[in-house]
Amino acid sequence: MAYDYDLFVIGGGSGGVRCARIAAGYGARVAVAESRHWGGTCVNVGCVPKKIMVNAAEYGTWIDDAPAFGWNVTKGGHDWGKLKQARDAEVQRLSGIYRGLLENAGCTVYECRASFVDAHTIQVGESRVTAERIVIATGGHPLRPEIPGAELGILSDDVFTLRAMPRRIAVIGSGYIGLEFAHVFRGLGAEVDLVYRADLPLRGFDEDLRAGVKEALDHDGIHQHTPHEAEAIERRGDSLLLTLTGGETIETDCVLFATGRQPNLSGLGLNAIGVECTERGAVVVDEEHATTVPHIFAIGDVTDKLNLTPMATAVGHALADTLFGNRPRHASYLGVPTAVFTAPPAATVGLTEADAAAKGPVDIYLARFTPMRHAISRRPRRTLMKLVVCQETQKVLGAHMLGEDAPEIMQGIAIAMMAGATKQDFDRTIGIHPTAAEEFVTMRTRVREAGLRRAAE
Repeated sequence: MAYDYDLFVIGGGSGGVRCARIAAGYGARVAVAESRHWGGTCVNVGCVPKKIMVNAAEYGTWIDDAPAFGWNVTKGGHDWGKLKQARDAEVQRLSGIYRGLLENAGCTVYECRASFVDAHTIQVGESRVTAERIVIATGGHPLRPEIPGAELGILSDDVFTLRAMPRRIAVIGSGYIGLEFAHVFRGLGAEVDLVYRADLPLRGFDEDLRAGVKEALDHDGIHQHTPHEAEAIERRGDSLLLTLTGGETIETDCVLFATGRQPNLSGLGLNAIGVECTERGAVVVDEEHATTVPHIFAIGDVTDKLNLTPMATAVGHALADTLFGNRPRHASYLGVPTAVFTAPPAATVGLTEADAAAKGPVDIYLARFTPMRHAISRRPRRTLMKLVVCQETQKVLGAHMLGEDAPEIMQGIAIAMMAGATKQDFDRTIGIHPTAAEEFVTMRTRVREAGLRRAAE
């Protein structure tokens, strides 16, 4: 059968765009359909605009600290409208770049919804086209909990359409999104309540890091309500009344739900063509990212494997190399660094202490200190650095940091770990002084060992 396209990508986010343009570079006939945002969640309602807001909040902190360094500064009010205008203009510019990358690569671009008619036929707006191979890269969307009055709250996407900043906001959830927005709104001057159901924020991260983040939330003046969940919201005049488990109530101007995301698969017609999904609504894929229909693939958040933009991009590139470049390869899900842009930010790569200890004996190196800047500013902000080291091989299995510039520092640590660096490699590396980063190469004293009981068994 002669197909219209060698590859059809449903979804114009980071993973889909990378897969499409690399495939086109190998000479494949490629089309991409996107019904909402070129660049996907990250560029439009995620990483990029959120980081701009993080930057805005940081400027407020620097103004507060400036007098300690001799600056005569008067802090005025924050102009939400000006920030919104600048942020939205940058988002629009980047979104246009993503569309341009596809067109410059020779891809056919469809700005409409796409759905399956059969395993090789796609309905694209008013037309039907066929493709030999198809990639599902439609991303995910935030979930609204099923509680009374949930419609009165907003989701993370809605933050970017707010015309004015709420003076009081309650954030529900303590993952990346919840914590980052809690710190953003606090930094811009709002009163912030944070509600989460665990004892510590950031489930799945290293325990020492989680404890450090909880302390940082307190120091930032964010009111933590734990372990609690939202039970109901009702309107009280110009305010909202949020009721928590146990009966506690919070009066606020805005409730932001950051309690999870779900793959965007509605209306694609996957059931009719035999593409299997999990109970959580994610597409089932094998190591090649092929679905249960071998010529249909899925990448990025729709697989719910590791929902990070750089991971989707790496998988999309590897898939294009494999299918059209005669370079079969996989993008590894192991040792992926990540950061949470709180105040201060947290960053991590590799195994947590608990995960590493479950595999065998490990040595733990840990440092906590006040960074030089805050020895002067007197801001109660502490830096935490941690290395998890295999006792037998001395390889560094995990690195974790809470502190200013943590994401920038952790990127370099991740390279060292991907190269198989040992603790001795760290030890003989000369530090850059005076920096916080040098602490990673000067930690000499093991604070504890873990995993010995399992090793003895």
